Amino acid sequence: MSVVLPTPTQLRAVAAQCGLALSDEDVASFRGLMQSSVDAYNLVAAMPDEVPPVKYPRTPGYRPSPEENPRNAWYRKATVKGADSGKLKGKKVALKDNIMLAGVPMMNGSSTLEGFVPDFDATIVTRMLDAGAEIAGKVHCESFCISGGSHTNSTGPVHNPYKMGYSAGGSSSGSGVVVALGEVDMAIGGDQGGSIRMPSSFCGTYGMKPTWGLVPYTGVMPIEVFVDHTGPMTATVEDNALLLEVLAGDDGYDPRIKAPKVDEYTKALGKGVKGLKIGVLKEGFEQAGAEPAVNESVREAAKRFKDLGASISDVSIPMHLLGPAIWMPIGTEGMTQTMMYGDGYGLSRSDLYSTSLMDFHRGWRRQADSLSETTKLLLLFGTYINNTFGPRYYGKAVNISRRLTAAYDAAFKDYDLLLLPTTPMKATPLPPANPGREDYVARAFEMISNTAPFDISHHPAMSLPCGMVDGLPVGLMLVGRHFEESTIYRAAHAFEQSGDWKKM
Repeated sequence: MSVVLPTPTQLRAVAAQCGLALSDEDVASFRGLMQSSVDAYNLVAAMPDEVPPVKYPRTPGYRPSPEENPRNAWYRKATVKGADSGKLKGKKVALKDNIMLAGVPMMNGSSTLEGFVPDFDATIVTRMLDAGAEIAGKVHCESFCISGGSHTNSTGPVHNPYKMGYSAGGSSSGSGVVVALGEVDMAIGGDQGGSIRMPSSFCGTYGMKPTWGLVPYTGVMPIEVFVDHTGPMTATVEDNALLLEVLAGDDGYDPRIKAPKVDEYTKALGKGVKGLKIGVLKEGFEQAGAEPAVNESVREAAKRFKDLGASISDVSIPMHLLGPAIWMPIGTEGMTQTMMYGDGYGLSRSDLYSTSLMDFHRGWRRQADSLSETTKLLLLFGTYINNTFGPRYYGKAVNISRRLTAAYDAAFKDYDLLLLPTTPMKATPLPPANPGREDYVARAFEMISNTAPFDISHHPAMSLPCGMVDGLPVGLMLVGRHFEESTIYRAAHAFEQSGDWKKM
């Protein structure tokens, strides 16, 4: 597409939008001055884009039938085979459908994006394929990833692997399901408010939200740069640590990456927990909607850590309860300005931009009524806030998040890990087919209170299954110091090896 000089009428409309009053002479003058800029834009338009080459052959795959996909976990099945050898040889991996896999359709849970086909692979996709993995396809996520439930995808709800009609958690809903069912060895999730850990909690899998800036987000559709995380969801701790070894490290594109400390995470396995100090976070058990049976299961798990040799004691961090409120302006305004008005990317950062995604995603403006109710809510409120106050609350929330980070870091002077429930409740029933908006939204956000604070504090946090209540999994969360994922894996592996979590 080419850029053309605005007509006088178009320029007057733009001037009005900018609060400028232009005379006819002004219009003619500015139009003349813009011609050189138009020429420069068209020079850029004529140049080829700068995107990584696609290394491994693939086909678009196919959309599985309901009979093949009874829980609606899969979006596309498309096999891409990686290198002949490597750390992930023999491992099948599913990708959350906000991750770009060149040549394979991607809709990120929203009908407004259906039909988009990426033209390059996400960095993490290339890294997994280079390590010998086989990509098995794309799995459903929530509409633009804006839900902790599993009912907002435009194709319908994703069902819990243990009980049909119940939530699989979100937004990486399909990732949790296919791992829990054993359809793949590993999956990739994304986490801005808990979207790796919440489906892991509801589905009984191991889900690691790494330290912010450890794993490149390049080629994953962003929500908001300050809270974007991507990471592994697996059926075992060993596979989780192995996958993170492959994913971690700077790629030269992602501006989220500052000075990552990469480790050989599998070397932490088998070391036991003797000598580790674990703080049981008091406020993590005091969330609205907390189920006594879930809290009890997590407290029993804490006792098991003690039996394994760790030092266990209670710790209070009152500011943890304020974390979701501090998260709200960042998540709401960031999503509105970056993902929606910014066509998925926004401006002002050195990134690998998918211009094809940006062009396609602009179409949401012509289909806004088709957006999910959660997307509409954040878009409406974020627009209202920006129109009325500008971005000051976003900025203030980012500033205050440093105080929240410091509160956790103060506890980490005395403890190696924090322990709390991942979600205050187990999986809940899916909303009815045509729920009221209030119920639809409530069921999307009721479970994020313990997870969201660590997205803005950027600490690594992992959900691990620790028991069953009424036939549904319970998730325990371990949180560590920045870039100390190995400590989390050390403790999680010892817990996993101590017994069958389903019988705890």
